[in-house]
Amino acid sequence: MRVISGKYRGLNLVPFEGDDIRPTADRVKESLFNILSYRVTGAVVADVFCGSGNLGIECLSRGAQEVYFNDLSKKSLEVLNKNLKKLKGGEKYRISRLDYLNFLGSTGARFDLIFIDPPYRFDYGEPALKIIAERNLLNEGGAVVYERDRPFAGSSSGLEKYDERKYGKTYITFFSRGDVR
Repeated sequence: MRVISGKYRGLNLVPFEGDDIRPTADRVKESLFNILSYRVTGAVVADVFCGSGNLGIECLSRGAQEVYFNDLSKKSLEVLNKNLKKLKGGEKYRISRLDYLNFLGSTGARFDLIFIDPPYRFDYGEPALKIIAERNLLNEGGAVVYERDRPFAGSSSGLEKYDERKYGKTYITFFSRGDVR
């Protein structure tokens, strides 16, 4: 697991031990950031199920203005903190240890990019999308990126699915605000 591009390109991140956590694979992450490239610089980002911080740190490396890291797992936040210590400093980020519903329900921020990458065995994505839409957490022109192990077949009032890609067993679904065309 490494940073793909930007000022920390090539930086190896501290991985999780064991099989409990499934970080986004480098191949998938590279494709994802090729799609998102123009959205990252200057963006305010939420990495809602941050795990090791893999996606949010990639955003910091590519010039994101600020990243909000959130995970309920103490173990995940320990790994995240080890990875953030590898950075040179000057990056703006916030860390919270909240259930994803509490994080999305209580944040006062609005975001340009929101990553929803929950454990595949749980179906947390649709409730997260619902809160993002209801609370209008996505800025105009922003994107929500939802990673899971199957295609997105649900619906989300207020957010519009505009793309979906498959990489091996991983599906990445992209949403934008429904009121912006």
